[in-house]
Amino acid sequence: MNTVAHHGRETVYRTRGAAADGPGLVCVHGSGGTKDVWTGQSQLTDRTPVTALDLSGHGDSDDVDAQSGPEALEAYADDVVAVVNATDSSVLVGNSLGGAIAMWVALERDLSLEGLVLAGTGAKLTVLEDLLVWLRDDFDRAVEFLHGADRLFHDADEEALDRSRATMRDTGRAVVERDFRTCHEFDIRDRLDEIGEPTLALVGEHDGLTPPRYHEYLADGIPNGELAVIDDTAHLAMIERPTAFNDAVGSFLDEL
Repeated sequence: MNTVAHHGRETVYRTRGAAADGPGLVCVHGSGGTKDVWTGQSQLTDRTPVTALDLSGHGDSDDVDAQSGPEALEAYADDVVAVVNATDSSVLVGNSLGGAIAMWVALERDLSLEGLVLAGTGAKLTVLEDLLVWLRDDFDRAVEFLHGADRLFHDADEEALDRSRATMRDTGRAVVERDFRTCHEFDIRDRLDEIGEPTLALVGEHDGLTPPRYHEYLADGIPNGELAVIDDTAHLAMIERPTAFNDAVGSFLDEL
């Protein structure tokens, strides 16, 4: 693993396939996740380096003193920019909150990006009010709700579910609530036409958190956007069906 120091903190990242040709992917996890959600994308290292980072307060990275909403979004964007610059990568792959961060970086930061993969995300990420209450008052209930059918997973085995629950609990209630409240405030529907990079909106067929219509909206609103749907999976398609996810990303890289 590697670290990059920026803004008074250290962000941890892992790069696989560093010697490969290709634009370099930086993969950004969603709410309560870590870089480990991208383990299955090591299959792509025969064609491009693949980097996954821990956002501030997640996994092995230092936390940041930031309020949920725009302040946390900016801090997470700082994490991503630091890793992009450290690895000389040019394609962002973001899931859920990570997709929101990827779009914010494309809109607001001076980076030379070749493309975006927006997986399980949306231009607006309203969170169920009950879930926001549970995240504050009944964290276990929130975790179990998210691991219900066709939310994070469609048909994952119990080992994958347990691992995902444990990751969220290890991240901790305060950071997970910050993540979801940051999602809740995110809305760039009026700015999609400003995203100039080729973009793949990639969604699991059964994603009940950010359904296919969210991704149709992204593909229609981004000038160089396209849509791909992965069968038999939900919000965390990169974990549940990594080969299909990687095939879609690989085809996108071919187009680049």
